[in-house]
Amino acid sequence: MINGESYKPIIAEAAKMAIGEENIYERVFIFELLKDKNDPNAVAGAVGFSVRQPKFYVFKAKAVLLATGGATLLFRPRSTGEAAGRTWYAIFDTGSGYHMGLKAGAMLTQFEHRFIPFRFKDGYGPVG
Repeated sequence: MINGESYKPIIAEAAKMAIGEENIYERVFIFELLKDKNDPNAVAGAVGFSVRQPKFYVFKAKAVLLATGGATLLFRPRSTGEAAGRTWYAIFDTGSGYHMGLKAGAMLTQFEHRFIPFRFKDGYGPVG
């Protein structure tokens, strides 16, 4: 049986074996996408910095996948009482991917989606 806490190390090990450990950069905060000078509609790389060491990175890429997560905690939760300080939203989903994509010229769509969480006394939580 593979539980959630042991799933990430299993997948990470498979990725290291597949692409080589020298091609993996961990703990790098990407803050800007680089446009392709020959194609104004394409992204050619990214820039970022290490969160542990005084290093700056410039990545050149044939393709860029922006997988930063959503944007949570933008508004004050409607939870009351004891549940007011409890939230199950990921605190690191800051919306930075939306910002980087928008700055690079991406068309942001499907923001019409509304999430309706399960409601219980004095709080809100995920379903399922």
